[in-house]
Amino acid sequence: MRKAACPGSFDPITNGHLDIISRASRLFDEVVVAVLINKSKANLFTVEERIELIREVARDHSNVVVESSHGLLVDFCRARGIQAIVKGLRAVSDFDYELQMAQMNHSLAGVETLFMSTNPQYAFLSSSLVKEVATYGGDVSGLVPDVVLKQLRERLAR
Repeated sequence: MRKAACPGSFDPITNGHLDIISRASRLFDEVVVAVLINKSKANLFTVEERIELIREVARDHSNVVVESSHGLLVDFCRARGIQAIVKGLRAVSDFDYELQMAQMNHSLAGVETLFMSTNPQYAFLSSSLVKEVATYGGDVSGLVPDVVLKQLRERLAR
């Protein structure tokens, strides 16, 4: 079975993330979306909320599984028999950092990293940007799935 991990904080998941997950699901038998836990980072949504949102928006992909991950991603992959990590690249600046991570992950555990170019429609998109725009009342519809938009608006209204 060919397995891949799609790691990220997904706070919140965007249409750009979903595009990469969807495309990876056509290439691998199983795609494990690894929701990364970073306790030093202030998140808008809890890990459990992010997992539920991703499960909801990826429900059409029967081979997509969503789990939380803390610690080294390669340990997560090794424990689940995952051979590859799929990362979306928006710009050259992403590549510099992601290449270092890919080389380190390969060095540590032999896990391959595959880079997918982001759909140009989402090349500017990041969770941080979505949160910032939404916080100031900007329209982020079309940038996140509808269920995420609803949760985002509810959370920011508090």
